[in-house]
Amino acid sequence: MSIRWLSRLRHDFFSKWGESGTVDLKYELEHLIILTASRCLLGREVRDKLFDDVSALFHDLDNGMRPISVIFPYLPIPAHRRRDRARARIAEIFATIIKARKCSGQSEDDMLQCFIESKYKDGRATTEGEITGLLIAALFAGQHTSSITSTWTGAYLLQYHNFLTAAIQEQKDLMKKHGDKVDHDILSEMDVLYRCIKEALRLHPPLIMLLRHSHSDFSVKTKEGIEYDIPKGHIVATSPAFANRLPHIFKDPDSYDPDRFAPGREEDKASGAFSYISFGGGRHGCLGEPFAYLQIKAIWSHLLRNFEFELVSPFPEPDWNAMVVGVKGEVMVKYRRRKLAVDN
Repeated sequence: MSIRWLSRLRHDFFSKWGESGTVDLKYELEHLIILTASRCLLGREVRDKLFDDVSALFHDLDNGMRPISVIFPYLPIPAHRRRDRARARIAEIFATIIKARKCSGQSEDDMLQCFIESKYKDGRATTEGEITGLLIAALFAGQHTSSITSTWTGAYLLQYHNFLTAAIQEQKDLMKKHGDKVDHDILSEMDVLYRCIKEALRLHPPLIMLLRHSHSDFSVKTKEGIEYDIPKGHIVATSPAFANRLPHIFKDPDSYDPDRFAPGREEDKASGAFSYISFGGGRHGCLGEPFAYLQIKAIWSHLLRNFEFELVSPFPEPDWNAMVVGVKGEVMVKYRRRKLAVDN
């Protein structure tokens, strides 16, 4: 997906806002990011004709993933029933799209096409059921974390005006240097905004538990010198929500301070490569990390350049009842459309 296409999508989305008003920032960003993810992952057919239907079905899937679902995935509760009905309907929709593409010989530039054309090592093609499962997993991975982190980023910027001012000034500097143009290289220059996103993600990682399977016996030693033996075959768990607030790594760990990642401090490197694990790490670290930062920077650079905001609801709390820990309740903001003025 090109930056130009992403820029056009966000422009079209926010052009529907009025000159001023009040919106639920959480809802708006969720909607925008699922639009982005669906176009990139699910294909033109869903994006152009079936988006509202599929979006509602994914909402039921999402609400059917509760902490209790890990232990009792088929517990007969209303949320699970809605989840299972939504899963069956999504399978029907994608089966129709897959058959239509295969019959027409049409090929699209999206992940759906990649899954249709992919084969296993033994030469077997993927089934419609497997493709549907892969697409659902990909959309959850590409939509959940980005929408949650986008919302937290905005909430913290509107709460901490010194960092909001710094992020706006960075946009002014880039506009003075490059004009209104935004491309991959310009997004990579947004270091202040990057640190604001990274700090929001440190405080509120959507995945609060990461699991790994031990393939061999090994030992680990704590900073206090206590050694633990991990046998082969055991499951090892780590919590980004806990690790990201360790006081011997992050100064004042419960405080929002994006400058902790600035040159000269770089607290995320204090104890090596795994001091900061919001995206996991090692062989199975999140492959979508670069795209997540790119997408969120693209969204918030547009918002900072074109709107003024005021947070009018209380600062949000985490939703600990969700499988992927997001933002609880509404995040209501007042907005006023304006064009960011660049100093000469």
